[in-house]
Amino acid sequence: MKKILIADDEAYIRLLIEDALEDFSEKGVTILTAQDGEAALRIIKDEEPSLVFLDVMMPKMNGFDVCQMVKNELGLAHVHIILLTAKGQRDDIERGQAVGADDYITKPFDTDRLVDQVAAVLGKTEDTTRP
Repeated sequence: MKKILIADDEAYIRLLIEDALEDFSEKGVTILTAQDGEAALRIIKDEEPSLVFLDVMMPKMNGFDVCQMVKNELGLAHVHIILLTAKGQRDDIERGQAVGADDYITKPFDTDRLVDQVAAVLGKTEDTTRP
């Protein structure tokens, strides 16, 4: 079963992404959420989602540190991580790349782009592609 984790400390962002991914959920993809970095890391360890939308600025542990742990210390390089943040400066993007993020999207973002990326990451199979 494919899983997606949405990790953001802002409830409305989590809800916005959940709503955008509703069609995937209806097709059997499990949507998980976390409101801080420590919870996100725990869920990633326990559930090994296929894809993680990870906010950079979160309490308890920031997204850069979570990504670093997942990609470089836990041996979970196969988990596709997309960093979401309001910080779009070149240095921030380079830091995201340095810790192993697969992509970097700045807020505000286009939900259609997120849906397209989910379809690409989960694979072009009949039961997980964008409707």
